Amino acid sequence: MLPSAKKEDLRNRTKKYASGIIKLFISLPKNRPEVQVLGRQMLRSGTSVAANYREASRARSRQEFVSKIELCTQEADETSLWLELLQGDCAIESEMLTWLHTETHELISIFVTMARNAKRRKKQADS
Repeated sequence: MLPSAKKEDLRNRTKKYASGIIKLFISLPKNRPEVQVLGRQMLRSGTSVAANYREASRARSRQEFVSKIELCTQEADETSLWLELLQGDCAIESEMLTWLHTETHELISIFVTMARNAKRRKKQADS
């Protein structure tokens, strides 16, 4: 698990990410049903990254922590799909979408590393 300062930094970063998801959703064209459907999916999965990270940061065990962090990874990966579809298939372009796409991949890398390290520490503790 992370030291307190790093935990707070990542907590703020995932909240900023969720805020960006909300802002992008609000900016999407309301007159295109396909965009609204993809946008709602993005809104659900993208904001759940922050919610699940908050749960992970309060985990009662290393196993619970890993489970929540892996859920963050899954939700971020799903969000990546919706962002790609909005950009590639619906021709949505914005600085926020570009930033979110980059941030999504960075968060996925962070979460994968966190889960891997926590599993490794658990295995070492069990040995």
